Amino acid sequence: MQTRTLPRLDTGPIPVIVNAGGGAASRLGKGLRQTVEEAFAGAGVPVRVQAVDGADIAEAVRTTESELVVVGGGDGTLGSAAGALAHTGRSLGVLPLGTRNHLALELGIPADLAEAAKVIAAGHVRTIDLGCAGDRAFVNNCSVGLYPSLVRERERVRHGLPKWLATIPAAWRALRWLHSERFRLEWNGAEHTVETPLLFIGNNRYGLDAGRLGQRESLSDGVLSLAAVEAQSGGRLALMILRLLLGRADPERDFAALEDMDELCIYGHRQRHVALDGEVVRLRFPLRLSVLPGALRVVAPAPQAEQV
Repeated sequence: MQTRTLPRLDTGPIPVIVNAGGGAASRLGKGLRQTVEEAFAGAGVPVRVQAVDGADIAEAVRTTESELVVVGGGDGTLGSAAGALAHTGRSLGVLPLGTRNHLALELGIPADLAEAAKVIAAGHVRTIDLGCAGDRAFVNNCSVGLYPSLVRERERVRHGLPKWLATIPAAWRALRWLHSERFRLEWNGAEHTVETPLLFIGNNRYGLDAGRLGQRESLSDGVLSLAAVEAQSGGRLALMILRLLLGRADPERDFAALEDMDELCIYGHRQRHVALDGEVVRLRFPLRLSVLPGALRVVAPAPQAEQV
């Protein structure tokens, strides 16, 4: 992990671009701007807050000229911003205003906005990898198959319900309609055929052990990690998920493939739904995925050695 410190932040207001429709931001409603401004005022940092639609995040980030751009939203929002900032030398500040905020958690950024603002004010920057699916960046993961179907069903039945509550009937329906697909994949110069209901591609390696499920030990190892769930019925898949949650996954029994690679190609001849950082988009296949080592500069808490 490489770290550095931003230059002085008192040369003008920092742009803060917020996804007005995402997670915690939408719950703040008309108080969103004031809440964000007060958080940064407490950290002694002047800001210029702009609330935009999620679809406009990348363009809003791209058109700012500041060395530091703060983005508020969930992981899908941060993925859009990261794509606009990749390899530019500009830095991303994170306000965890989404539903789950996985990247913020793994970076050690506090969920409390006032504390997150203090992290940004401290100005410690580290570089992390990005995943790339076609021309779309992702900060956490990409998935094909069951999960995009579940997300689409969740949005169909949601009707104003919180995401976590709408996920319950959506997951039930997705498991009832579960079917496996035969995917033709290529990695490390060789082709492979994998039958699975779900392809999961992580930006770096995800843990399978108890207490580490859904978390990564590193955000800068420069690899993609492929996990293809073993083809099985909905009931058996539910049991496999339970074993994962208990930290008792059996790689030989539960996965058709567990591999690391620099690049992956998923063959096909049409557009289909893919989930990038939990947001469903339509992408054209064959779909080529790669990792971009050290592509993103992000403001995060200083390493423990520097905090002493």
